Amino acid sequence: MKQYPSFSKGLNGCYIILMLMAFGCNSNNAGLQAQVDNLSHQTQKSYKPGLGEFMLGIQVHHAKLWFAGKNQNWKLATFELGEIQESVDDIKLYCTDRPEIKSLPMLYPALDSLTQAVKLKSLKQFQTAFIGLTKTCNSCHETTHHEFNVIKIPDTPPFSNQDFKAK
Repeated sequence: MKQYPSFSKGLNGCYIILMLMAFGCNSNNAGLQAQVDNLSHQTQKSYKPGLGEFMLGIQVHHAKLWFAGKNQNWKLATFELGEIQESVDDIKLYCTDRPEIKSLPMLYPALDSLTQAVKLKSLKQFQTAFIGLTKTCNSCHETTHHEFNVIKIPDTPPFSNQDFKAK
């Protein structure tokens, strides 16, 4: 008659296997934690755009928006409004340590007015709303003690290699 190992001996083998697996998992978790810590350290040292870089981007899109609207290129105006909104969103995401971002909500009504004017394809409303946005930028600069940074309606396109006329 063939003998089979007893049930208890089989359990002892299972316990040993479980202990080895647990030890291996703990060892693996420590390695994963070291990788996470290393990645966290690396991201803290990685480049993060400052508020000035975002504002410079907004200034460029502000100028391009003016020439798009002035030429009734509503598709380009829509695009430039989206770029400004994206920059504002990025400021909220990446510049949380800056007290100036508390003033960002003052831009929303001006951006909403411009969006509406572009949707209506109304040059007159666009011009009025753009003046409102420009004044709001300057009000924000005053509120945040950057009153020396005065924004105006641009005189010349920011780039000579872009045609702002609608196709």
